[in-house]
Formats: sequence, structure tokens, C-alpha cells
Amino acid sequence: MELTVSQTFAIKHVRFKAKIKKGGGQMKKSILYPKNLTKGDTIAVSAPSSGVEEPWHRYIKDAQRNVEKLGFKVIIGDTVWTNEKCVSASKEIRARELQQFLLDDQVKAIIPPWGGEFLMDLLPFLDWGKLRSNTPKWILGYSDISTFTFAYTLLTGIATAHGNNFFDLSANKLDSLTQKWLDVLGNPPGETISQTSSSLHISSWGDDPNSGFQLDTQTVWKSLISTESTQFSGRLLGGCLDTISILIGTPYAPVQQYVEKYCQEEGVIWFLESCEMNAADIYRHLWQMKMNGWFEKANGVLIGRPAGYSDTKDFTLVDALHMVFGDMDIPVIYDADIGHVPPQMILVNGAKANVSYTQGSGTADLTFM
Repeated sequence: MELTVSQTFAIKHVRFKAKIKKGGGQMKKSILYPKNLTKGDTIAVSAPSSGVEEPWHRYIKDAQRNVEKLGFKVIIGDTVWTNEKCVSASKEIRARELQQFLLDDQVKAIIPPWGGEFLMDLLPFLDWGKLRSNTPKWILGYSDISTFTFAYTLLTGIATAHGNNFFDLSANKLDSLTQKWLDVLGNPPGETISQTSSSLHISSWGDDPNSGFQLDTQTVWKSLISTESTQFSGRLLGGCLDTISILIGTPYAPVQQYVEKYCQEEGVIWFLESCEMNAADIYRHLWQMKMNGWFEKANGVLIGRPAGYSDTKDFTLVDALHMVFGDMDIPVIYDADIGHVPPQMILVNGAKANVSYTQGSGTADLTFM
């Protein structure tokens, strides 16, 4: 009997889940880090989620010019220049282009133009066996891009970077945190790179991307537990709360198996940021993660400044964080430099990190080992 497309798709998912489960219980493995980015390397730009509409094309070209001035070669994929129904192209085309760049030995890093809404659509169309065995390369982005970077690190053990997108590089001058993208991706394995919290962040997005972020509001990291200082360490893991949480229950988020393989000794530092979620939304998503065991090995949590946020009546972000983490006796820092309210640190899924917080400011030391 000939199987329907949906039946074939379901069988593939069952087999994929079986492979993930079979991998459980293995000895601790080492995170794989892409080769550090150096001048002369090729950076590819692909749009696995939303593409860029015509009025914004010139900023992609400006970003290309700026990155090429730094000494890199830039390849821009066909998906970048179109956008319809919130995506750059069909899921099959998006998956094909992304995988092509991932498997291309000439490409050393992939930086999507920006995020979007429906990256999850292409995950079943990627050949994860090939991606797992191929030479690691850097992937940098945030928002919906973290749907891929989160799954990619979990399924392959390859480090990925959460930070600025390619569009941000169109600015004529970058702030001190955004310009760290090159330092982080250029950091050799075994070395440590330090990032310090910003002095100012944006209150709203400006009209001209070439001007960079208009930093006008004092940055204050906050501790959920009243303390003047705290320090914690572990392996970083996280992304955009809105999008990575929808992977729960799918084959693309084997968090506990990943932690068992790679984080037994060090534990985990979760970093999470949100966009377009109110306090109740944030609580529901964090509660679901907790009920699925995602925070069992957490040594600490970093929560980015929430974008598009509002309280839910008298229920606040602080209430949500207390409801989820209040009984866990771990440091929780919020309003950190992560995500949709720039500037943001470049955090690396899989990297060992030491986070220090003192009276409203913080540092994150990342070691690639």
C-alpha cells in the first residue's frame, strides 16, 4: 500500500525520536566549536525564516559592504530578497539553501538577515545526519533564528551563537556590544572572551538602520533575589522564549539528553529573551519548560529585556519569574543584555560561561572548551 505524505512524515519523526533516545546514557562528550573566523573567510547570508522586502534591500547591501571592509567575503542567498506570508520562500527552498551553505566547505559562518515567524517549518526537511557529521561552522542570529540554533546545538553538539543579525551590521558605527560579534566568532577554541553589560540600551527602534542603535536608556541588570552580587557558572543554552518553547514535544528539542551528554559536570546557564509576550505568556512558557525538566540542571538563569511586553493586570514579569524559579535556589538575573531590546551580548550555546553580577551590572566570560 502506498503511504501518504503525512504518513511518511510521521514515520520519519518516529524513527528520528528513536535515534535520539538511543543516544541517551552515553558518556559525557565535548562540545564541537567551529573554526575561529578570520579575515578572508566567507560568510553566507540566508533567510531561513523571513526574507527582506524591497524597501529594506539597501541595508542588506550596506551590511555586506561593511563586512567586506572587515576583510571577509560575503555570499547572499536568493532567499534573502523576497518575503511573502511571513517567510522568504517555501519551507523546502529555505531548507535547501540553508543546508547548502552548511555543507559548503568554503562557507565558514552563516548570518541570517533577521528573524521572523515560522522557521520551525524547515526543521523536518534538513538532513540532520549530514549536518552532524559535517565540519562545524558558525551560525549567528536571534529571535526566530534561535529556533534553528537551539535545535542545531542540541542535535549535533555544535556550538552556535545568539546575537545580532546581519541587518544590524548595516550601521556605519557599531556599539561596543554589537561589535563583539567578530571577537566571539573569532575566539579560538580553549580561549576565554569577556563581555560586560551595556551602559545604555534603546527605548525604541530608530528610523535609520545606518545610524545604529539609539542608546538612550540606562541599563540596569536586576537580581530576582535581593543581593548586591552573585556569581554562577555552567554551559550556556537558550534563545527566544517565544519560539524555542514550541519545540517541546518534538524531536528537535532533546534537552535532557543533551544535558546528560555535554553538561553533566558543569550544569547549565539558561539565557532566554522574549518578544511580543506579556507576563502571563512568559509564565506559561517558562512553566511548560519547567514541567518538561528543562531546568533540572540549571545553575542560573539570564532573562533578557522583554520586547513588546506588558503586565497582565497586576501580574508582572517578576511574579512570573518567582512562580517558576522561586523554589529552585538559583540566581536569576533579568533585564540583561539579550534579545530584542539592543544592544545584546553574543552568547554561545554550548560554551562554558562564568557570569558575575554586581549592583546592576554584569559580565559574562565565555570559554570555548
